[in-house]
Amino acid sequence: MTKKQTILVTGGAGYIGSHTCIELIQAGYQVIVVDNLSNSSQESLKRVATIVGCEPVVFYSVDIRDQQGLEQVFSEHAIDSVIHFAGLKAVGESVQQPVAYYDNNVSGTVTLLKVMQKYAVKQLVFSSSATVYGDPQTVPIQEHFPRSATNPYGRSKLIIEDILMDLQQSAPEWQIALLRYFNPVGAHSSGQIGEDPRGVPNNLMPYIARVAVGTYPQLSVFGNDYPTPDGTGVRDYIHVVDLAKGHVAALHAFHNPQVPHLLAVNLGTGQGYSVLEMIKAFEQASECKIAYQIVERRAGDVAACFADPQLAKELLAWQAEKSLVEMCADVWRWQQQNPKGYR
Repeated sequence: MTKKQTILVTGGAGYIGSHTCIELIQAGYQVIVVDNLSNSSQESLKRVATIVGCEPVVFYSVDIRDQQGLEQVFSEHAIDSVIHFAGLKAVGESVQQPVAYYDNNVSGTVTLLKVMQKYAVKQLVFSSSATVYGDPQTVPIQEHFPRSATNPYGRSKLIIEDILMDLQQSAPEWQIALLRYFNPVGAHSSGQIGEDPRGVPNNLMPYIARVAVGTYPQLSVFGNDYPTPDGTGVRDYIHVVDLAKGHVAALHAFHNPQVPHLLAVNLGTGQGYSVLEMIKAFEQASECKIAYQIVERRAGDVAACFADPQLAKELLAWQAEKSLVEMCADVWRWQQQNPKGYR
């Protein structure tokens, strides 16, 4: 790269955002972060600078629905591309508060796109989700599978994908990557940054880690009568550092004339692990016994969900590299060093 490209990262102080900032800086990009800190901490960005050994990350406390605030950021920096993470992301909460999810995720994205159009920034990497596949008929999941949603969170991602597809069709010079994540886990190997959910975690791994560290007495396993090898739900867990590298790969792909201007790719490992397998792997990494009880299935949960990651390998020259052992060891290191997260 001759001139350092400037990347705006929305939601960059969050779990995936902060890990992606590290990979971007190490790949030679200039990073600007906007985040409203509703589910993240500015401390993560201070630690990013420490890990990479760079100047403090340029940060704006701006909500993506705040058009004036966003315009100020775009007017002060010559932004080349946007990586868009900012969004509410708890499935259960979305069922209870659908309007908040559509307002934040969908309206916020539309506001961001208006500002990008105004400042002629036409490269966007969007943080989508495997939830857009709804309850898949078969696994592994391929990108051409029909899309549907089983909850408002998933539907908000689906609507945004549709908006971005319509935008790209209307203005073919736009380059848009829809990255459909499977289940991000793990933490940076330094133990300095990791997943820090507010309140009770919605995801399996941070909950297991908090049981191991003694914050919670036991884990609830939702259902053991699914049509899977051990009856518990099977998911594709991907290390957050691998996931972060996928975003850098998507930016690189924008410069490859062979890659289409609109692409939707799965970011997963292609390997499914059950809840009980995850518990066992974490017990081995932490040398702690994880107490759990089997409870009723959760509404909206699917039996098995894992990726066919082949397209990402072809289009982005990317594939997940980190093992389940590394995922568990890195979560445990982060949890031990930061029992109360960033607080």
